[in-house]
Amino acid sequence: MNKFNQNILDVIGNTPIVKLNKVGNHVSSDIYVKLEYLNPGGSIKDRMGVYLCQKAVERGDLKPGGTIVESTSGNTGVGIALFAAIHGYNCVFVMADKQSQEKIDNLKAYGAKVIVCPTNVEPEDPRSYYSVAAKLGRLPNSVFLDQYGNMDNGESHFEITGPEIYKQTNGEFDTFLASVGTGGTISGCSRYLKSKMPNLKTIGVDCEGSILMHYHKTGEICEAKSYVVEGIGEDFVPNNIDLNQLDDAETVPDKEAFAIVKTLLREEGILAGSSSGTLIGAAVRWCQRQTEPKTVVSFVCDTGNKYLSKAFIPPWLKDIDLVSRGEEKVLKRKACANNCEAAGRRGKEEGREEVCLNPSFVSQLA
Repeated sequence: MNKFNQNILDVIGNTPIVKLNKVGNHVSSDIYVKLEYLNPGGSIKDRMGVYLCQKAVERGDLKPGGTIVESTSGNTGVGIALFAAIHGYNCVFVMADKQSQEKIDNLKAYGAKVIVCPTNVEPEDPRSYYSVAAKLGRLPNSVFLDQYGNMDNGESHFEITGPEIYKQTNGEFDTFLASVGTGGTISGCSRYLKSKMPNLKTIGVDCEGSILMHYHKTGEICEAKSYVVEGIGEDFVPNNIDLNQLDDAETVPDKEAFAIVKTLLREEGILAGSSSGTLIGAAVRWCQRQTEPKTVVSFVCDTGNKYLSKAFIPPWLKDIDLVSRGEEKVLKRKACANNCEAAGRRGKEEGREEVCLNPSFVSQLA
């Protein structure tokens, strides 16, 4: 028996599930997360990205030496880029300008061409990253995979991720909680898990500003608002979302999501992206509303390494009003120290020692 993997694609999946022991320890329920950031491309989207490519090859849509086109927030693009690297395809990825620079640079490192489009336009706008990708996919020897409308997305999780979760847990949980973006992960996983566990509750998670959970609850399309969390939420309803799978829904604001991401790292040792903060915040909120203990399975969707210039940098968070009060004091202390250091340098240049006792600086330390 060959014990060696034949290429990097062989090691996608079979990620571990771990219990959160400190985040949410004030609720009586148990929260477990599947560490999808341990996939080789750093996210759960490795599974779906490779699956879409494989199906495109099987149908004859993707031909040798062809170009794969996709609209992506970054993670699906990496999964596709992994497949393209192994099998010799070209990649063009279209992204919204809200995505982190790390994600853009990551895709370029794989040799992909990246086109950045404005975020604050309607999906039908010819400048949107959906529209641009669809147009590029019509070029000769190109294929637009369309993760939002391609039903192979949800099928990948029905065939792979859902069975994996069930096998790892022996079905010993009562709540499945996942975010809603393209809709493929939550719909595919839930469909499989409920076929084995009819009493399972599936909770959809959205970020404030997205329209999806409002649509689930009311059946009405509301106006989308801006939000900072990446990789979840939408301003339209993708074809992959099966709302019949959802038993309940939670919406989490940006500020709460980013705070939880930091707690995950500092108290659980898990370096996660911002969407995982949204998920775990929703898990805690939902457990708090229950009258009896629950066992929840969710995800850490991707690695925080892709957001170091944003999620873990207090000045960036302060610029968008997401910094905590404690971090704001730290920022003020640093600003004070920098001003004092500058004053000291000026004093030395003028032949005198200078100590910063400016009352405005001192008041900032309070």
